Amino acid sequence: MRLVSDLYKIFKEVDAEEVPVGMKLPESFSEFLSDMKNNQYDAKAFAVRLKATMEHMDREVKKSRLAEQLHKHFAASAIPKGIHCLSLRLTDEYSSNAHARKQLPSPELLPLLSDNSYHFVLASDNILAASVVVTSTVRSSLNPERIVFHVITDKKTYPGMHSWFALYPVHPAIVEVKGVHQFDWLTRENVPVLEAIENHHGVRNHYHGNHVIGTNVTDTPRVFASKLQARSPKYISLLNHLRIYLPELFPNLNKVVFLDDDVVIQRDLSPLWDIDLQGKVNGAVETCKGEDGWVMSKRFKTYFNFSHPLISANLDPKECAWAFGMNVFDLAAWRKTRIRDISLLGEGESKVQLDFMEARNFTSSTDSIQGQRTPY
Repeated sequence: MRLVSDLYKIFKEVDAEEVPVGMKLPESFSEFLSDMKNNQYDAKAFAVRLKATMEHMDREVKKSRLAEQLHKHFAASAIPKGIHCLSLRLTDEYSSNAHARKQLPSPELLPLLSDNSYHFVLASDNILAASVVVTSTVRSSLNPERIVFHVITDKKTYPGMHSWFALYPVHPAIVEVKGVHQFDWLTRENVPVLEAIENHHGVRNHYHGNHVIGTNVTDTPRVFASKLQARSPKYISLLNHLRIYLPELFPNLNKVVFLDDDVVIQRDLSPLWDIDLQGKVNGAVETCKGEDGWVMSKRFKTYFNFSHPLISANLDPKECAWAFGMNVFDLAAWRKTRIRDISLLGEGESKVQLDFMEARNFTSSTDSIQGQRTPY
């Protein structure tokens, strides 16, 4: 009985101490048992080595779990080889096939790009995803002949994106494909955040650096994936910032529906054009009320770091967030506001306050549209 008591006392003492740095440890528990048998350790030495071995194995298990979650995330979000080849083949078609380069839409349909049809805007560098969004919208519509899609992509993806919709038209809808390089208005003078993001090491490292930083082995797979997704490089892509410039990009349109490229439309969206936004700029689905405790529990505190003074001074952590997947924008009402000016002011200040630039960019954009949003 005394032996057990003394051993328990030794374990408590060792538990309160730090493991010596540089101690050579066995790689497995069987090696640990073999080491114990082959060496004449006293009770305290045994306790120290046991603690060190258990802590080492615990770290290895955590690293393995993080690696497993990381690999699952990359497997789920990476572009399959077949789809990557699709983009390359379509780009080749653009250079060698005249039909793939034909004007979209055809000249006689150009007036419809600025009429009172149902105008959708989609910004994406994913050809297959863009095709799914456009096709599902048209097939679900009761008035497909009134649908006009304005697909915007980057310069690299433009040939492939144009080829796809030129070779596989979605009749009777109209599809326009434009690259960001084809908008004369999109210059660094008008979009100052671009240069700041590209040149600031801290921001680029946040999105292109070690994505495991900030994760925890205790995170559920869903939380872990959310943290990784939040650091996706796509968030410093110009395509992700385009919605704040819609009135300038489409000066002849008064109302549009902006769709993300990760949605599949399953019903007719024509009623969206009948919604009275009551003079507000943005109509969106709020994501803080609903039965799904994960999807419908999003408030600003879910997305923003309120320990940052610029965020805490401008936003309410309890404010209901809204889904970006489908938004109705009243561009006529938008042009009567100073939303873009406020956003650009924030981006300009960001170039000076580069300690956490994206915080100010998101804050200014969100805060400027706040009060101009109608939930539906």
